[in-house]
Amino acid sequence: MRFRLLLVVAALLCGLQLSGCASEGSGLPPLPQQAGGNTEAGYRLGPGDKLRLTVFGAEDLSGDFTVGDNGMVNLPLIGEVKAANLSPPELATAVQRRLSDGYMRDPKVSIQVASYRPFFILGEVTKPGQYDYVNGMTVVNAIALGGGYTYRAQQGYAVVSRAGKEYRAKPTDRILPDDIVRVPERYF
Repeated sequence: MRFRLLLVVAALLCGLQLSGCASEGSGLPPLPQQAGGNTEAGYRLGPGDKLRLTVFGAEDLSGDFTVGDNGMVNLPLIGEVKAANLSPPELATAVQRRLSDGYMRDPKVSIQVASYRPFFILGEVTKPGQYDYVNGMTVVNAIALGGGYTYRAQQGYAVVSRAGKEYRAKPTDRILPDDIVRVPERYF
């Protein structure tokens, strides 16, 4: 009886010690994925995005513009327009509305994202840092841009910080601009 009790206590202690060896982020919730992937229509603009605005029939109003730190984009004739948290089609509608208020009759506007905000990769990668985002990028694409895994890297998942929350991400999960991808260290 005493020997059995000793075995149970020893097994519990070993289990507790091994549970402390779990890699960082192993207990986090899975990274939520956007419905339909990262289409430009579902993408939300933010500070640092570079936009290509086309006003058909008014080339002097067309051009490349950047969303400022205040979330606004400064356009010819109409001044500042709120762009943060809008999709490119929603911003095009807002610009059309502003242009039709006394500047143009029935304006046609198109907006594309010329370059996205960057993302960041940290942890057990060869070259951590800030990198340019490309539409449709996955965790494994981000790791490849960061020079690949180090020999200590946990290769089964990464920790992604998005909007102040942390998630566990599979290598095939899509990331977004402003995401911080952290590759944790493995212990065994």
